[in-house]
Amino acid sequence: MGSSSSSYAPKAIFLDVDGKMQKVVFSRHCSPCDIKELLCTSSNIPRNTAIMMVDPEGALVSIDPTMPTNSPNSLYKVVPLSTGQLGEKEDMFQNVLSQVAEQFSRAFRINELKTEVTNRLAMLEKRVELEGLKVVEIEKCKNDLRKLRDEMTSRSGGRINCPCKYNFDDGKKVTPRRDVPNYPKYTLSQETVEALKKPTFDVWHWEHNEVWKQYANARHLAIFDAFHRSFLHGCHLVRLQMLSCLEYMYHDLGLVKEFNMNPITLKRWLLAIQENYRNNPFHNFRHCFCVSQMMYGMIHLCNLQEKLTLTDMGILMTAAVCHDLDHPGYNNTYQINARTELAVRYNDISPLENHHCAVAFQIISLPECNIFANVDPEAFKQIRQAIITLILATDMARHGEILDSFKQKVDNFDFTNEEHVTCLKMVLIKCCDISNEVRPTEVAEPWVDCLLEEYFMQSDREKSEGLPVAPFMDRDKVTKPTAQIGFIKFVLIPMFETVMKLFPQIEEIMVQPLRDSRDHYEELKQIDDAMTEGSSLVFKFSKDFKKSESG
Repeated sequence: MGSSSSSYAPKAIFLDVDGKMQKVVFSRHCSPCDIKELLCTSSNIPRNTAIMMVDPEGALVSIDPTMPTNSPNSLYKVVPLSTGQLGEKEDMFQNVLSQVAEQFSRAFRINELKTEVTNRLAMLEKRVELEGLKVVEIEKCKNDLRKLRDEMTSRSGGRINCPCKYNFDDGKKVTPRRDVPNYPKYTLSQETVEALKKPTFDVWHWEHNEVWKQYANARHLAIFDAFHRSFLHGCHLVRLQMLSCLEYMYHDLGLVKEFNMNPITLKRWLLAIQENYRNNPFHNFRHCFCVSQMMYGMIHLCNLQEKLTLTDMGILMTAAVCHDLDHPGYNNTYQINARTELAVRYNDISPLENHHCAVAFQIISLPECNIFANVDPEAFKQIRQAIITLILATDMARHGEILDSFKQKVDNFDFTNEEHVTCLKMVLIKCCDISNEVRPTEVAEPWVDCLLEEYFMQSDREKSEGLPVAPFMDRDKVTKPTAQIGFIKFVLIPMFETVMKLFPQIEEIMVQPLRDSRDHYEELKQIDDAMTEGSSLVFKFSKDFKKSESG
């Protein structure tokens, strides 16, 4: 997709995992970090564990795309680093960070900035003293608001537990940030603004460039110290980027104006949304962002502004943002087979999708997060029902039903027919929800690893609980190529080709990459099959040879 599949030159190494041979295939364009994660997964070691790799003689092997290949007769072994080794590396890392911080301090004249900030604060304090009456009035209003919010929180209970059989709850609350988000103003570059409109948007690599741009811009601001600490800790910035991009999309599409949204309410709503996505390998806030960005990209690519109303676009974007809220990381099949509280509550009918809808509107029911507060009540009922319809459509159990309905309408599609438009919106959110393979290979493949990791977590639990296990989720049966080929051939391509009948412009940008991805994984499967056959022949030859010697 990013490059043609014919130029893809995979590299394979062989590992000794608990006495068994494990083959690992990766692209020569993978980063060392990606390769380390792949090695951890292959060796049943938790992700992000510090590791080293050794050959049969105990010599260290570098973990990067240029590492020497080996054979099934000379297996590498992946070894987690000990606590002592990690401690030494942490000390070294802290020393490097301290040196970097000191260099930044000298380069950006931190002390001078602090002096300037102190002087400005002194000037502000004088102004506050002159306007003391206004300050008193503002504080009184703030106190009244706090009391009102506390009363509302106590009435509603303030907390939404994930109603599952097992304790999936990680302490999250559907309680929004009541303050204006305390982070430096994040300004998107023009490059990012343009990239957001394209299905090829790279959510993995874009973030690092943007962080450094914002970091460089912040050195002239009074908030530099806070931003510096945030940068060193790192975890806040990725969320900040995605939240800022989502906020931009709502403004750019005219939704803030159309629904008369309070911009601060939009910020609080987005923060509450982000806080109610769990840290699953796949169904997390980054997935929410990718689905929403793909919806935004399809709106631009298909010129939907000219064909649908602003209300329709608000429904599409909001459903995309909310479509997997509080996903526990275990799918509907598990919920139903394990008889979880979610399955019981929703009578085994799309339990997760119903839960996503419930959490979405519990967030919107909070006054400080109600982005539709200024919408007419009757209009809000219709918007609410439309959003629920789209989120429920993301249940893959309904895939055939929804696609067949759209196929019946697409040849004589009528944008003035409400039933036709509703069916189109259902298909659009389905496309966006499973659209990772539309993106370039280097963007799409990490998502496959994340999805398989989540699948393996579920299948491991199903095995331990004596529940049925789907073959495509079983770590002992599935490989990346086998997982993707059927899904791309029989789910993705037929659906996107049907949408292409209505919007021919998506063929080059969205449909052709899917065909390339199918070819890419079929090529990988051929390599896997050849390697498996070769290993079997070697084993058979070795067995026959030993038998002849003993004879």
